[in-house]
Amino acid sequence: MTEPQNNVRTRIAPSPTGEPHIGNLYVALVNWALARQTGGEFLVRIEDTDRTRFVEGAERMFLDALAWLGLNHDEGPDVGGPVGPYRQSERLDLYRREVARLLASGHAYRCFCTPERLAEVRKSRQKAGSETGYDRLCRALDPKEAERRADAGEPHTVRLAVPLEGETRFRDGVRGDITIQNATIDDQVLSKSDGYPTYHLASVVDDHAMRITHVVRAEEWIISTPKHILLYEALGWQPPQFFHLPLIRNPDRSKLSKRKNPTSILWYREQGYLAEAVINFLGLLGHSMPDGREIFSREEFLKEFSLERVTTTGPVFDMEKFEWLNGEWIRRLPLEDLAGRLKSEGFVPSAMCEKFEGPGAPGFLAIVRLVQERLKKLSEFADLTAFFVERLPYDSADLVPVKKGKPVKTAAETRAALERVRSALADAPASAAGEADGPAWEAKALEELARSLADELGWKPGDLFMPLRVAVTCRKVSTPLFETMEILGREECLVRLDKAIEKVGVLRL
Repeated sequence: MTEPQNNVRTRIAPSPTGEPHIGNLYVALVNWALARQTGGEFLVRIEDTDRTRFVEGAERMFLDALAWLGLNHDEGPDVGGPVGPYRQSERLDLYRREVARLLASGHAYRCFCTPERLAEVRKSRQKAGSETGYDRLCRALDPKEAERRADAGEPHTVRLAVPLEGETRFRDGVRGDITIQNATIDDQVLSKSDGYPTYHLASVVDDHAMRITHVVRAEEWIISTPKHILLYEALGWQPPQFFHLPLIRNPDRSKLSKRKNPTSILWYREQGYLAEAVINFLGLLGHSMPDGREIFSREEFLKEFSLERVTTTGPVFDMEKFEWLNGEWIRRLPLEDLAGRLKSEGFVPSAMCEKFEGPGAPGFLAIVRLVQERLKKLSEFADLTAFFVERLPYDSADLVPVKKGKPVKTAAETRAALERVRSALADAPASAAGEADGPAWEAKALEELARSLADELGWKPGDLFMPLRVAVTCRKVSTPLFETMEILGREECLVRLDKAIEKVGVLRL
């Protein structure tokens, strides 16, 4: 397989039928990389001729997704370009002109079969175990009679007159030479009864008019490519090069679908996946880096991308690996960058902004620093840090330290220990500067104090830290205890300890 080097023009052509599918963004990434590597152009074309499935706002969502991932395009409905318009619904005259050419040359014919008849033909062919395609009834109609019926307003479609003998060949840049017997190719509908073109006609006409040199799309379109080749030949045009990428699969090898995995790119953004992680994950689907590394940036992918390393085996969409990658990228972010993204993407509760003076303030940055190593998704931030904002409910029994499911201290011993800790913390200064009569209110000094109290009480440090952690954070698992206490401040910690002492006092353990 030889990769092109000059004058490359690629495209991504989504249908605005819903939220942008992550599989489409995978195809967009490859088209973008191929164009950028060769100094070519990357286009966006909106294939909106299926008006029954059109969703208002879907086009904008797709363009926003491209922008979020940094897959900038050179031409499209939002930026214009020399071969527009870039919405198929605005190009209907062009398709009608080419349909007329195909009818005049005998490469297409009008079909007056009703949907009911077509359904009956399909049913009977299925029952007979034969090909379920159209039986070509209307292909035998006299062209002038067909034209008269059409002019009289009789509903009809226009079909491609596929050669009944011979074969159609093309070279797939990923899979090599492919040959299809013409007898197995259906007389594809090119123009629907409402006058709108089908995908097959519109994509061929537009790819030619927009000077697309490389059609890179999913492997599900391989079966349609012979029809497209025949259309190019019928219209007297040179076809582009074709590259069919492997379909993304669920772990059970079925085609990726929203029934088994979230497929909308918006869901991943709303869950707090970073654009860097999305690009990284998509870049691993059906493609590998030459050195085998799994973590790489968009720029590194662009530098190393090669169609030579695109596999024909459907890559598995591994959600666990996706989450792991996202966590790795979160940890790579500078602290200020992570804090800014948490705020801009709406993952910081307003109460936290109010209490800690908003993102960028020392208190907020300190909290972000504590959870950065724990985050797999930005959406986890609010839950991991909720106790900084409010005193959460918890089970009183969690205050009593346990090991192997059994209490190591009684409730009375735990209450006495917490009272001693509370008394010592009450004497500590509220600021980190420290005073002569007590340790500074900072993590290191607080830990030293807690350890000395454990010695004094005859407790193991870990046994004492557990009820202290639950009292302060309202959880058995939390951010580092003493760094958390430093951020919360002395007065808040004392209030929470008072509540814990009250709760453990009514236990009978």
